[in-house]
Amino acid sequence: MRERRLPRSRRLTAEELALWRAAMRDTRPLGETPVREAQPERTPAAEAAADTPEPPAVSPRPVAGAARRLDPRHPVGLDRRSWQRLRRGLLPIDGRLDLHGMTQEEAWRALVAFTSRMQARGARCILVITGRGLRTGGTLRQMTPRWLESPPLRERVLSYAPARIEHGGEGALYVLLRRRR
Repeated sequence: MRERRLPRSRRLTAEELALWRAAMRDTRPLGETPVREAQPERTPAAEAAADTPEPPAVSPRPVAGAARRLDPRHPVGLDRRSWQRLRRGLLPIDGRLDLHGMTQEEAWRALVAFTSRMQARGARCILVITGRGLRTGGTLRQMTPRWLESPPLRERVLSYAPARIEHGGEGALYVLLRRRR
């Protein structure tokens, strides 16, 4: 068996380092209080970018209108029969979204737009294909359940469950949307 070589590590560029520091600015070890840095000036370009929703970088807080966090193993706000039908892939799939090849930001925006569009059309069950990823499970596969838990998706999503093998198995999710009122 051939030994697999890991790629050499490289030094971060100044731009990458600045992005990393900006992303980690609000993080802190457990049990400590956050320290705020001075906020940079807001430019017109930054104002325009602030209007678009950003993918949540940390585990999201529960939505005020939602009773509990979504759990793919237990129904939340669903009767047993509907939950079993969702888990078994027996609900008709009204739409499919394939996130393969997208960055996290592209996938987040596509997911928000797609769920909004499908809910407006009256769709109930959609299939979100994230892909299985490599050994670690794939970033989109890990992030999609977190995104479903965060605003504005949590207001639209009633429940989700891993898909059956014929619909993508571990690399896909059935998402049950709330009825539009």
